[in-house]
Amino acid sequence: MNKCLLLIDDEDNLRTLMAKVLELEGYSVFQARNLQAGWKQAELDEVTLIITDVRLPDGNGVEFAGRLKQKYPAKEVIVLTAYGNIADGVQAIRNGAFDYLTKSDHQERLIPLVNKAFEKATLQQRLADLERKVKNDFGFSKIIGNSPTIREAITLAQKITDSDQTILLTGETGTGKEVFANALHYESPRKHKPLVAINCSAIAKDLLESELFGYAAGAFTHATKDKRGLLEEAQNGSLFLDEVGELTLELQAKLLRVLETGEYYRVGDARVRKANVRVIAATNRDLEKEIEMGHFRSDLFYRLAVFQLALPSLRERPEDIPLLAAHFLQLAAAKSRKRIMGMDADFLAALQVHVWKGNIRELKNVIERCVILTQDTQLTASLLPSDFNTGAKASLHRLVDVEREHIKNILRLAEGNKTRAAKLLDIGLTTLYQKIKDYNL
Repeated sequence: MNKCLLLIDDEDNLRTLMAKVLELEGYSVFQARNLQAGWKQAELDEVTLIITDVRLPDGNGVEFAGRLKQKYPAKEVIVLTAYGNIADGVQAIRNGAFDYLTKSDHQERLIPLVNKAFEKATLQQRLADLERKVKNDFGFSKIIGNSPTIREAITLAQKITDSDQTILLTGETGTGKEVFANALHYESPRKHKPLVAINCSAIAKDLLESELFGYAAGAFTHATKDKRGLLEEAQNGSLFLDEVGELTLELQAKLLRVLETGEYYRVGDARVRKANVRVIAATNRDLEKEIEMGHFRSDLFYRLAVFQLALPSLRERPEDIPLLAAHFLQLAAAKSRKRIMGMDADFLAALQVHVWKGNIRELKNVIERCVILTQDTQLTASLLPSDFNTGAKASLHRLVDVEREHIKNILRLAEGNKTRAAKLLDIGLTTLYQKIKDYNL
């Protein structure tokens, strides 16, 4: 971190002396004679610490410290008080200041106090950088798409980030339910606590209870010592239950108890435990139909679905396919250490007419496969699997035929004038010449 601080004091001799002492210790020092000038310099990114006198010509340093900490919580403030005005220093600390320093002992305490303030500021900056990185990696900004359906889903999800309300994410497989669960946690007040995820379909049903709730030593064969469950691991954080529709009816009843009372038991243990977790559940099943068939408890469903968020399938947001494909291409190219510049028009057209049963996950897999296969700097339709989708390929051919006929008609209308035809088609002249060549017009 840049060791840069600001001194605000109208006593020129004292301010200059303190600045020289700090500069000898390797600090860069800005100076100001009043709060108005000091505020402008305090707003500079490089200024991390502000040392301000209490009595200044245009205001009070204690109030200034409070306003500054409210707007810039990562910056630290030390208040400089006169001897006998310790109450000012105490009030400044209540306002958020790091500490206070009396003018009578500034020579002995100045450097140690400034060093400690910068240590704290450095840690705060690292934490802020980490939080920013986590938010960029897992927050809502990570969700790719500009289609109305995905933007609406994001807007709805953002409205409940500050709530502890249970959430049920629904949608087909591969629509990004885990991505939304991450965003809901890492942009919530629980972001500093764990997000613990479990796929309920990936663990044997007879083991799932002990994974969720933990077990006591001797609860069953090979249980030689106590084991914490995922509920305990997620304490004060969030628990993501993916494929919640796979839970047995017995386990559903125990989960319902947690949601209603916040209490649970480890397997084989008589001691009641408290759980403070936010539950985010997800399923690709129609739970209301599961209720009708007797496979899912209605009371648990209503507890989980207090806020239900349906995520759109890829076929409901085809305009997002180029954005998603470009993102996955960038990731796959970096992983494969290949220099791939993009995708040709036929490749993108094929992606957009394909029926994505596996949604975003399937699209990601297709892009990764094509990146592995290509020896070129661009992905082409020839790289797509032979069984990619015959219906989609037929649709692609139909689109090509339609485009060819459209260009032919515009050329006829423009009486062969290619510049005029390009303007009517709203494409570049070079593009038009390429189309004429491709279509043998």
